[in-house]
Amino acid sequence: MDALMAALLAAALAQIGDRPAWLAAILADRYRAPGVVIAGAAVAILGAGLAAAAAGALIAPRMTPEAKQLFLALALLFQGGGAWFPVKAPDRLDRWRIGALLTSLVGLFILAFGDGVQFIVMALAARATLPWLAAVGAMLGSLAVIVPAAVLGEAGWTALPLVVARRIIGTLFVIAALWLGLGAIGLV
Repeated sequence: MDALMAALLAAALAQIGDRPAWLAAILADRYRAPGVVIAGAAVAILGAGLAAAAAGALIAPRMTPEAKQLFLALALLFQGGGAWFPVKAPDRLDRWRIGALLTSLVGLFILAFGDGVQFIVMALAARATLPWLAAVGAMLGSLAVIVPAAVLGEAGWTALPLVVARRIIGTLFVIAALWLGLGAIGLV
C-alpha cells in the first residue's frame, strides 16, 4: 500500500504543469470529448506504469535496501531538477487520424513512457512487495491532474500559474531526494 500512496502523490505533483496534462488539454479541445481523452490517458498511463513497475520488480532482487532508497532518491532528484526547466509544448498530433481514443492512448503512452514519473514508479516498485501498486498509484495521481486539464482545455490549463507551481514542487522533490539519499548512505 505504501507504493500506491507514494506513487499517487509523486505522480500528482510531478504532472502539474507537465506535458501529459498539456497534451490531454490539447486533445480534449480538438476532439471536444474530454471523457474519451481521459479514458485513453488512463489506459496509456497505466500501461507505461506497469512496464516501469515490471522493470522495478525485475531489478529489485539484485539491490540492497540502501541501494533501493538511493535509487528512489535519484529518481526524485531528476524529477525535481527537471521541474526547474521550462516545459516544451507537446506535439499537437494534428496529423494523427486515428480518432480521439487511439490518439489519446497512443500519444499519451509515448509521452508518459519517457516521463520522469516512470523512473519514480520503477524505484517505488523495486521497494514494494506488490510492485503493480506503484503503477496504479501513478495512474491515479496522473489522472488527478489530467482530468482537470482535459476539462479546462488548453487555454484554461495554460492560464494557471503552472511555472511557479512546478518550481515549488521541484524544490520539494529535491529536498526529499537529498533526505533519502543522505539516509541511504548513513549520513542522516
